[in-house]
Amino acid sequence: MPQNLVIKTAPLPLGQAGLVVLYASEGQPPGGAAAGVWTRTGLDFERIAASIGFKGKPGQAIDIAGPNGLDAKRLLVLGAGKADPDKPLSGAAWADRGGSLAAKTMGLAAATVSVVLDGAEATPSAIAELAAGLRLRHYKFDKYKSRKKDDDTVEEITVTLHVADPAAADAAIAARQPAVEGQILARDLINEPPNVLGTVEFADRAAALSGLGVEVEVLGQGELEALGMYSMLSVSQGSARPPRLVVMRWNGGDPGTAPVAFVGKGVVFDSGGISIKPAAGMEEMKGDMGGAAAVTGLMHALASRKAKANAVGIIGIVENMPSGTSMRPGDIVRAASGVTIEIVNTDAEGRLVLADALWYAQEKHKPRAIVDLATLTGAIGVALGSDHAGLFSNSDELATRLVAAGLETGEKLWRLPLGPAYDKLIESRFADIKNSAGRPAGSITAAQFLARFVSSGTAWAHLDIAGVALNSPASETNAGWASGFGVALLDRFVRDGYET
Repeated sequence: MPQNLVIKTAPLPLGQAGLVVLYASEGQPPGGAAAGVWTRTGLDFERIAASIGFKGKPGQAIDIAGPNGLDAKRLLVLGAGKADPDKPLSGAAWADRGGSLAAKTMGLAAATVSVVLDGAEATPSAIAELAAGLRLRHYKFDKYKSRKKDDDTVEEITVTLHVADPAAADAAIAARQPAVEGQILARDLINEPPNVLGTVEFADRAAALSGLGVEVEVLGQGELEALGMYSMLSVSQGSARPPRLVVMRWNGGDPGTAPVAFVGKGVVFDSGGISIKPAAGMEEMKGDMGGAAAVTGLMHALASRKAKANAVGIIGIVENMPSGTSMRPGDIVRAASGVTIEIVNTDAEGRLVLADALWYAQEKHKPRAIVDLATLTGAIGVALGSDHAGLFSNSDELATRLVAAGLETGEKLWRLPLGPAYDKLIESRFADIKNSAGRPAGSITAAQFLARFVSSGTAWAHLDIAGVALNSPASETNAGWASGFGVALLDRFVRDGYET
């Protein structure tokens, strides 16, 4: 059973707690109020630290059971790293600290945890990031696991952050939590098994955002045909599950101001179609809708915090399956924009979905800028691993804003090139373009394909998140399979550049 996590703030002094947590910087004992808490134990800090090799580095801990002088069952001192007043920790570093706190405390079966955070560096925004990291690391997707009868896991944990200004910290946490909730929603969507979350079910989950004030429109097979969206429809034609295009609009900015658009690839399961994938690891293709999940989570975040911005989220939801009705290599389809596409590889399907979704975003919503997200190519993981997502853009200004938001949130981006030489590689002998140019520069040629569906003068960026959205190495804020990458990044991007 998932634990319920409650995060509160309070002033000092400490009350009764199952676990008390203090921080100590590298080479120093606990300072400020934490020093007074430690003094009550009557223990020699330097002697204990030396005996176990504790130097205050991140990841190090002193764990004391039944500490004298404290109304607590356990005392934990965590390493805070080097203290440098001239170089304060970034928001991402504070989130990592919160994630590390969750990792250190979750296994200790304490129902109440009190954390002392009264130093000058513990600003309200820093506390909010720590709370975000705490909640993100606490996340587990175990709804399909049967609970064992002897499972004595604590069902609710209350973490009280003892800070200098609880009211200011509460306000900062409240402003940050909607993005956390959106990221958790994205993780949930990606983690769901493909027999549970099909195209219709995903569309229903997105439509539920109407309860937060999001205007939602769901387009089905007939409407997509009427729009001429045969690029997207070619992907779904081999599946028994019908396609859906979901349009989510949040109108929180000045009326008449053009929205910023976010477009997500939502392939709920990608077998590769006729160009079928290898069996090994195919189960992970339930996560090929990570871009659409991130867009849905972002719209949840914007609506939850009543963002003063106009935004539209568009997700193309399909399933790519092999059958007698599947698209074939050699087929030629016409996109809604009028561009003809030769299908040379049915496993290069995500770009076919995005082609029509990008056209729809421009044709129907006239956005100020467009950002699309997709688990598009395995090649991006070869190029960048799982530390950065790939960024492609026709606008230096837009790219700069996205990179800056990524650095602030820890969802980092690395810009890769576009250009005529790469564009030439997707020319087709029989149609306007083909949907794959093969292995060389695979992520770049995929982005060049998408660029063919972006109007001249429209600022556009493509984020290839295949290496970071799922099955990435564990981090301080994520110990699971799906990361929910993109929600925090784009929420910050909107906050910094598009709110009135």
